[in-house]
Amino acid sequence: MPHVPRARIGALCLLTVLSLGACGAVETGPPAPTPTDFGGIVSALSKEKVTVNGAVSGDAGCTDPALIPTAISVTAGGLDQAKPVRIYLYIFRDDASFQKLRANIDACARSYVTDAATYESVDQSPFVLAGQGPWAPGFKAAIRAALLGAAGTGD
Repeated sequence: MPHVPRARIGALCLLTVLSLGACGAVETGPPAPTPTDFGGIVSALSKEKVTVNGAVSGDAGCTDPALIPTAISVTAGGLDQAKPVRIYLYIFRDDASFQKLRANIDACARSYVTDAATYESVDQSPFVLAGQGPWAPGFKAAIRAALLGAAGTGD
């Protein structure tokens, strides 16, 4: 058996240890933010000074079977909104579901909107918040900001 210098054996061992250690050390950056749940949305709205109460799960405002599982109605107010309003939050699983069902919400709204000229909605995939308006500008801006933060990347 040929004689192998100790330095060479040591270098090979070090290279092997470093190679094995690097197998699990590949970093791709922080994970993409994912959309939050209803509690996270309420928290985001609260941070924007929008009050939410009277939540009813499964209340889509209409009988559309595709929307009922995604919907939660709430009464919201605050900021420059003079009177609290009943609004409908639709929480979709991902952007694909949002894209597929978004048009259903406008059709559903015909069941609960009393004045189509003042119908309001804010979209931020995978969420839609809709209801009878008019909504005050600061109130609507706060809803938009809260949904943007709660949506993560929308995936």
